Amino acid sequence: MDRLFCPWRYAYVTAPEPRGAQCILCELANRERSRDREGLVVYRADHYYVVLNRYPYNTGHLMIVPYRHVERLSDLPMQALPELSMLMARAEGNLAAEYHAEGINLGLNVGRFAGAGISRHLHAHVVPRWAGDTSFMTVTGETRVLPEALDDTWVKLRRRFGSDAGPES
Repeated sequence: MDRLFCPWRYAYVTAPEPRGAQCILCELANRERSRDREGLVVYRADHYYVVLNRYPYNTGHLMIVPYRHVERLSDLPMQALPELSMLMARAEGNLAAEYHAEGINLGLNVGRFAGAGISRHLHAHVVPRWAGDTSFMTVTGETRVLPEALDDTWVKLRRRFGSDAGPES
């Protein structure tokens, strides 16, 4: 087995997360619905909203975010949990239908050391995948190649989730 040592990453993995800044996921949750396109929010349900990841791994990379600011799945009220599963299934179906995704990654990164980029506000990722979609551009050039603009993706997935965009939050 080969090992790649990256001592320059030690500062990143041991540094405390910045505090005091407003949570971007809370800010999106509290925005007026008329600003959903600007914030890339494609759907609003009772306990969660669905938003495009602004820094996607692939075209169509969605996040399902609770309105309630919690760090862990176990911090959510029990009545909110079924809606998360329903939205994950709906996102999976919408991505398969719109983008002909051959696979879907569904997941939660609970905590910073599990890989959560925004660890203090739980969110689920729904990432479409295709055969051969591994790109060495990311590894060698630190660049992601996305074939569609986020605004175009927003229009397509907003339509898939429904023009009403869900109930008031």
